[in-house]
Amino acid sequence: MTDPTIATNQALQGVSYEIRGDLALRALELERQGFEVIQLNIGNIGLFGYRTPETMRLAMIENLGQSEPYCHQKGVFPAREAVVMQQQNRGVMDVSADDVFIGNGVSELIELCLRGLLNEGDEVLLPSPDYPLWSASAVLNRARPVYYTCAPENGFEPDPEEIAALVTPRTRALVVINPNNPTGAVYSADTLAGIAQVAEHHGLVVFSDEIYDQMLYDEARHVPMATLVHDTLCVTMSGLSKVYRACGYRTGWAVFSGARDGASEYLHAVEMLASLRLCANVPGQWAVQTALGGHQSIHRLTAPGGRLYESRQAMMDGVAASRFLELVPPRGAMYGFLRVDNELLPNFDDRQFAMELLERQHVLVSPGSSFNVPYRDHFRITTLPRPEQYRRVFERFEEQLESMR
Repeated sequence: MTDPTIATNQALQGVSYEIRGDLALRALELERQGFEVIQLNIGNIGLFGYRTPETMRLAMIENLGQSEPYCHQKGVFPAREAVVMQQQNRGVMDVSADDVFIGNGVSELIELCLRGLLNEGDEVLLPSPDYPLWSASAVLNRARPVYYTCAPENGFEPDPEEIAALVTPRTRALVVINPNNPTGAVYSADTLAGIAQVAEHHGLVVFSDEIYDQMLYDEARHVPMATLVHDTLCVTMSGLSKVYRACGYRTGWAVFSGARDGASEYLHAVEMLASLRLCANVPGQWAVQTALGGHQSIHRLTAPGGRLYESRQAMMDGVAASRFLELVPPRGAMYGFLRVDNELLPNFDDRQFAMELLERQHVLVSPGSSFNVPYRDHFRITTLPRPEQYRRVFERFEEQLESMR
């Protein structure tokens, strides 16, 4: 008897998440064969020896006894109240604990919020390059991603006028990722104000992904989108994963602010979806109040002499010494979006390079085209390895790129 063919959901045909795709699977195979692979493909900060602050671990441990039952579908009150206090300290005054949803990381909240909003054929404005989970979630909900350009020659900042020109009657939402993954761009106040005006003029829901909000370098300054969006709905997303080095806690939040009078049905839909998954991981939620209200150790890591700062500098030094590579210096987050010189390698293909680099040099990177860009001459790496490890990484980059000539 022949086994039946199991068909998949057709919505998956337009979905990809190559950060954990074929390259990552091949890297796992190589590790099983005994090879040591340097994994620069994903911002898994704990993998490189960064530790969650001890006070957060203690807060979670001390509240384990309260973590056994389900909590409220929006999350435990102390965590939501801590998020409110953070928002108010940043100038977002029109929020309360009722406006905060805690999720299993920002990833789950992206899916919940888009599912509650989108209908088939709706459009979502997304940056190019983008974090591909946003595109995947739009497609899964049968909407169409429409990309606005964040060009390297403009420091990867978007142009609000171009965004405005892309709006159609089917446009429902506008996504901003700031500080940006994968480019490390930190948008200026003027750029963000222009984007806010576009959204308000057309009544678009603004989703502001600010998971790297305190991961800033040199003189970069993060402007919360919610301080600029008043006449339409704004959803700010952040969490413990990056700034607080707690990826595995899977604790993120979404804060609804701005114009909410016309959004009651939508907010009810999001709460219903949150209820269907019962609640978010409870133990990790007890770390939120301590994290947001305590000492912000991230500033030591991103200042000169700090590990994140020095690793970023080592990456930029490696690019400066390279024959083949170029880089717009990242001003935030923990990535570099490297470009290969097309004149030296006119037939360069990011996916071919990533696979050959993995097979021959045992370094895992993410092809730039994974981030929904129309060009294939970039690749993304994390700035998480120690500076001394970067020297070996860039030696392998140069050897591989030279072989491709």
